[in-house]
Amino acid sequence: MLRIPCPYCGLRDQVEFHFGGEDATRRPANPEALSDAQWADYLFYRDNRKGVHRERWVHQFGCRQWFTVDRNTLTHDIVSSAPIGEAGD
Repeated sequence: MLRIPCPYCGLRDQVEFHFGGEDATRRPANPEALSDAQWADYLFYRDNRKGVHRERWVHQFGCRQWFTVDRNTLTHDIVSSAPIGEAGD
């Protein structure tokens, strides 16, 4: 089980949180102009790369705040966590 450091509540067990996906995924500026294949690519396909990358998490059973986590996908070590907008967003 992961121990996730919520920037608002402190260190908590993973069961209190919900994963929100990669932070690098940005909504297209003009989604109406996308083809079905492009829209599916945005919704469903991720890089799933190895190493440290930024993710969005919500403290679902705590403060209910969204925040970013830098996590190593190989070791599951959490490098840092910060409120959205304060982590180099």
